Amino acid sequence: MNPADRVTLPRIEKKELQPLTDEQVKAFLQAAELDPLGSLLIVILFTGLRESEAIGLTWDCIDFRAGTVKVCKQLQKRPLKDGGTVFAPLKNNKTRILKPAPYVMDILAKQWTIQTEQRIRAGELWRAWTNEEERQTALVYTMPEGNDVSPTSLRYHFKKLVTAIGAPNVRVHDLRHTFAVLSLQNGDDIKTVQGNLGHATAAFTLDVYGHVSERMKDNSAARMQAYIDKTME
Repeated sequence: MNPADRVTLPRIEKKELQPLTDEQVKAFLQAAELDPLGSLLIVILFTGLRESEAIGLTWDCIDFRAGTVKVCKQLQKRPLKDGGTVFAPLKNNKTRILKPAPYVMDILAKQWTIQTEQRIRAGELWRAWTNEEERQTALVYTMPEGNDVSPTSLRYHFKKLVTAIGAPNVRVHDLRHTFAVLSLQNGDDIKTVQGNLGHATAAFTLDVYGHVSERMKDNSAARMQAYIDKTME
């Protein structure tokens, strides 16, 4: 007899999702406009990127002409003895191409200008890239002197913003959840949401976001009523 058969495994409890409400999204956008890392957080909110994917985004992955963002790597912080900050493969090692809203592409275009201005102000202290050729594969989001954005810094700025809008318990990862919920509420099918989030399967996406919001229920009822009305004409 296997002794392990007598072991009762602890119940797996899923972390509660805390997507922002419509009112909180509006307040968050207004507050983020005044924050140095607000642009990066808005990009996460409206693309569903993981934190490490967003801070690891490089300019060669942005195609302004096609309006797409390629997600093919993530930036990971490791101890110096293990190599320090390095690019690493994605969670499922599968590249995905996003087609964000034009609003997001406009934000990224503005970031190009902002980073150019930061480079001029920093002068010899600038650490990100030294010429336009190097810039093509350099990080999209950097600190004022060209350093990469650390997860700690991002979370610090995020915490200030969500505290200001009255949602102090929301995590950076909940911006990803917010994107997923907003996508579903606005009519995206589960397969599209799966692809945008980079989940391995649609079944996993359904498991996480299969709950139906009140707005989705209302929309479903309205569509059925419209069908009934048309049928009974």
